[in-house]
Amino acid sequence: MIDLHTHTLHSDGDLIPAELVRRAQVQGYQALALTDHVDQSNLDELVPQLAAAARALTLGSGILVLGGVEITHVPPRQIPGLIKAARELGAEIVVVHGETPVEPVIRGTNRAAIMGQADVLAHPGLITEEDARLAKRRGVALELTSRGGHSLANGHVAQIAKRTRCDLVLNSDTHAVRDLHTPELRRKVVMGAGLPASQLAVMQKTARKICQRARG
Repeated sequence: MIDLHTHTLHSDGDLIPAELVRRAQVQGYQALALTDHVDQSNLDELVPQLAAAARALTLGSGILVLGGVEITHVPPRQIPGLIKAARELGAEIVVVHGETPVEPVIRGTNRAAIMGQADVLAHPGLITEEDARLAKRRGVALELTSRGGHSLANGHVAQIAKRTRCDLVLNSDTHAVRDLHTPELRRKVVMGAGLPASQLAVMQKTARKICQRARG
């Protein structure tokens, strides 16, 4: 299993990175991205911290750990610049908090994340077909999620991705131990979104490519 969207107590998660990584390893994960919430106030501090933790934990844990961020509730026009700044600071994975149906995310956030070429557009809600086609061209993966509330639009995202051939990844958006995936949960999320279970392998391949790109 590969999960490109998790949170630690550096934002609103429950666990320090080391414990999250250890629990993910026991659960059967092969790779995990630490993607705590950032905006302009904490980007400079948090990216180096998570990047350093990821390097150390990869050496000591037996799984690949990537240091990243989730740019969250930032005005759309500022998102491309923050994506660039995060990468310059050492973020290996950049996720943008998309237009989920259960939070007041500013309209235009999905498009800004795609234009800025984030790695993953998290829980993009009722994303338009136009934006999905743009994501396909710009190499941005759309997220299916197991997170409550955010997952309400999974079926829509899956169908839009199917029509546009946009890449999909399946993430947990983990905040607590109970959020970590099992193989059976992943299968249920994918099938619940209206996709065949075989799509899991395709999404895993996409996630693996993102990991390979992150590590060069």
